[in-house]
Amino acid sequence: MSVQFIGMIGHRLASEIIPATGPIFDKKYIADFAKAHEDAGFDRILVAYASDQPDAFLVTAHAGANTSRIHFLLAHRPGFVAPTLAARKLATLDHLLDGRLAVHIISGGSDAEQRRDGDFVPKSGRYARTDEYIDVLKNAWYSAKGFDHQGEFYQAENAFSAIKPFNHHLPVFFGGSSEDAIRVAGKQADVFALWGEPLASAAETVQAVKASAAQHQREIEFSISFRPILGRTEEEAWAKAEVIREKAAALIARNGQSQAAKPQSVGAERLLNAVAQGDRLDERLWTGIAGLIGGGSNSTALVGTPEQVSDALLKYYDLGIHTFLIRGFDPLNDAVEYGKELIPLTRKKIAARLAQKHPQHESTV
Repeated sequence: MSVQFIGMIGHRLASEIIPATGPIFDKKYIADFAKAHEDAGFDRILVAYASDQPDAFLVTAHAGANTSRIHFLLAHRPGFVAPTLAARKLATLDHLLDGRLAVHIISGGSDAEQRRDGDFVPKSGRYARTDEYIDVLKNAWYSAKGFDHQGEFYQAENAFSAIKPFNHHLPVFFGGSSEDAIRVAGKQADVFALWGEPLASAAETVQAVKASAAQHQREIEFSISFRPILGRTEEEAWAKAEVIREKAAALIARNGQSQAAKPQSVGAERLLNAVAQGDRLDERLWTGIAGLIGGGSNSTALVGTPEQVSDALLKYYDLGIHTFLIRGFDPLNDAVEYGKELIPLTRKKIAARLAQKHPQHESTV
């Protein structure tokens, strides 16, 4: 199986170590950021969702208009747009992008975040709603005639979408570490997304999701997220990690934020469990920023030279995880850096493995 690399773009320059800079919707930065990923050899870029930030549909549309090859992964939360309408919006955007769209369905891990947009469904009910939501999305995308839906959260009569996904299929990414999340993923997801965990716990999740998918006679792919920190030497890379930790702590203090907010999501709890095991796990996995921000996002890093980080990625590849979401703490510049060595080096190593296993295989990595 070939390898895929996903990056992540924002609507203005900002990170855990860089205060938000520029206009809230920085059209030039969005375009430059997307083009930098395309030029660096990424396959796809994630556009995130937040309850107080610019609309991700429009950020994606603008980024897509300024690129030609790279694909997109649009984060989307059920609960705020009717699924029949969301299906048409997503299919329309997919046509605008000439079939370069996938959707990452996020059920929502924070009650406070959901309530900012008017959603008061408790966390225990959000995965059930997500399951039903995706059912309706898929009916709208793939039904040749009108359909009725009478569910717990949504009702529709003779619903129909005349516009379908550009390539007749729109991939669904899905994440979450709870039992409910894994249950829904097994039924609905094309790709299951993990945050960067130690090898042993990542392997456990992969097996759990595969078992869930098998109950529906389905197979599923996997993605995992890291924040690579690269240096010309291993010592330089670890020194760079410590500087990043210092800058992140200073920015947290400057903004008056809590460094140890109690997480609501099981995924955040899993990251904090990793933090409790130490700063450096599996030789390259660094939990320094995850500890600072309470495990609240994909914040674990792989630290070392491009060669060393590439080898670390291959250990996850051997678990059956063939997609890597990588983004840096200096977002645009790091994306450019990843394209110089880390991405091509990893592709080359995996191509060599595939050629050795299947001599007749023509690599597409």
